Amino acid sequence: MQVRINQIMELLPHRYPFLLVDRVEEIIDTDELKEVTGYKNVTFNEPFFQGHFPDEPVMPGVLILEAMGQVGAMLLKLQPEFQNGDRKLVYLTSIDNAKFRKPVKPGDQLRTTARLKRRRGNMGKFEFVAKVDDEIVAEAEMGFVIASGLTLEAE
Repeated sequence: MQVRINQIMELLPHRYPFLLVDRVEEIIDTDELKEVTGYKNVTFNEPFFQGHFPDEPVMPGVLILEAMGQVGAMLLKLQPEFQNGDRKLVYLTSIDNAKFRKPVKPGDQLRTTARLKRRRGNMGKFEFVAKVDDEIVAEAEMGFVIASGLTLEAE
């Protein structure tokens, strides 16, 4: 199954220039494992390359983390509980063990795999690995909460 940009835009609130997922596929949804892989085609036309850095363009690490978070949100939003038009959002609450191993440059395809490490009610934790050409460029774990607007709902 592939999720293309139109469906991604139905599930995530982000829009250009902050929508950092172009496609989602490799969806694994079993009792033991929940995992998705998302892709971002990084082009020289990205607005952040104008100043980061003009002579040596590199995707900012915080935007790699944001791309990871958006792929994680897609993992959750593809779950059956969200298929009834539920408009709750996924907010990141923590970032742990973030490592940036190689720069991401124009022309790269950022391939991010998100795995649900644990979930209890409306809170949980993701594990992420981001790659370019099968080489790890970044890794992180992130906590999340599922909420309506900025008001948390207890489950």
